[in-house]
Amino acid sequence: MTDCASDFSHILSVSAEARAARLSGMRYADAIDIVNRLDFDDAILVFIHLPSDFAIELFDKPELQRAARIIEALPAERAIAILNGMSADEATDVFQEMDEHTRQRLFAQLQPVTRAELKKLTSYPEHSAGSLMTTEFIIIPSNWAVRCTLDHIREVERTRETVYTAYIVDSVSSRLLSAISLRRLILAKPDDNILNAAQHAKPITITALTDREEVARLFRRYDLLSVPVIDGTNHVIGIVTVDDVLDAMTEEMSEDTHKFGGMGAIDKSYMQIGFFEMLKKRGGWLCLLFLGEMFTASAMQFFEHALEKAIVLTLFIPLIMSSGGNSGSQATSLIIRALALREIRIDNWRQVIMRELPTGFALGAILGTVGSSRVILWQCMGIYDYGEYWFLVALTIFCTLVAIVTFGSLVGSMLPFVLKAMHFDPASASAPFVATFVDITGIIIYFSIAAVVLSGTLL
Repeated sequence: MTDCASDFSHILSVSAEARAARLSGMRYADAIDIVNRLDFDDAILVFIHLPSDFAIELFDKPELQRAARIIEALPAERAIAILNGMSADEATDVFQEMDEHTRQRLFAQLQPVTRAELKKLTSYPEHSAGSLMTTEFIIIPSNWAVRCTLDHIREVERTRETVYTAYIVDSVSSRLLSAISLRRLILAKPDDNILNAAQHAKPITITALTDREEVARLFRRYDLLSVPVIDGTNHVIGIVTVDDVLDAMTEEMSEDTHKFGGMGAIDKSYMQIGFFEMLKKRGGWLCLLFLGEMFTASAMQFFEHALEKAIVLTLFIPLIMSSGGNSGSQATSLIIRALALREIRIDNWRQVIMRELPTGFALGAILGTVGSSRVILWQCMGIYDYGEYWFLVALTIFCTLVAIVTFGSLVGSMLPFVLKAMHFDPASASAPFVATFVDITGIIIYFSIAAVVLSGTLL
């Protein structure tokens, strides 16, 4: 097992040339971990001295941090060599993160093929299959034999994203006909026609504008390693591989997690985020939620006279508010996940209501029983005196918890549907947002029920 701490300490103690030599003998993942920990200037020196092939492989890994900044700081000749050697999709990601001046300067010096690929891939929307695809794939004419196909794969494998699947096209029109796995190629007879060896299997295809969540669903459903991207005339313009989908979904999940936690999406690792950027990402949401909570104070002010008459009701405000917020957050989490996995669609909202209403009622009854039992036990055991009308106080707590947990479940489950219908990301229905909204309405529900139950006694 590699001792990363020991490797890092040793690398810091040697020259840039020695560091590069030591890194080039490591696995790519281990080398990237060390490069990510180096100071920026030290990382630049390492990439200047690394063997070109090894440097390109490191830049082809999405785990490499500061990739665009490093490319910008490298000598132009070195930067151009790396960009020309990178896989098209990874080069596009790095290229888009550069500042405009450097991007224009380097673009003019790239190889024509690289320029064409970058121009093509940067034209697609960010969350589309086109932004994930690579143009480095294996195309086989339908009149080739298996032997010729295997020879071709041996020749081009170093310049292709994957060799596990080859795509068979019409030898005249170049339209996609079929796909064949490397396993089937190996098992087929050398003189068999490639199309016959593939058994005319029709491949699953996507377009460049297919949403990447739909792409991920197809990979998951059909256990794919890659999928061809076709244009309107059934010509293959690229492929999306499973590693690119995993990277994209990791990024998507990170964004959703940040949003669900009530903050702006962060596209850097935690330790790389600057102080002011952290404030920007978190401060806006916190201020918005704080303003929302001000309505809670306004709601309590409206019931000021009720609070003066029945101070005992204030003891249960945190209990009531947290229960409603928690039930809403639970429902929101379940629905967002179900929508993301296509387990439910936007037109299933009625079925969701019919599930959440009895579920929320039952959960509220459970919490209500626990809450009211606490009042009764404390009163009977002499731990706390809730006054002459303690049983009505317990009944108020029970009814309120049933109402607010049911309401919280309903609001939490419906909010993602509303956002999706408005073409917003359902993940924006963050747990803090749902909790804040239910807090405001919870106060109104609480004191409204108290006004009914305690009318003529405490109120």
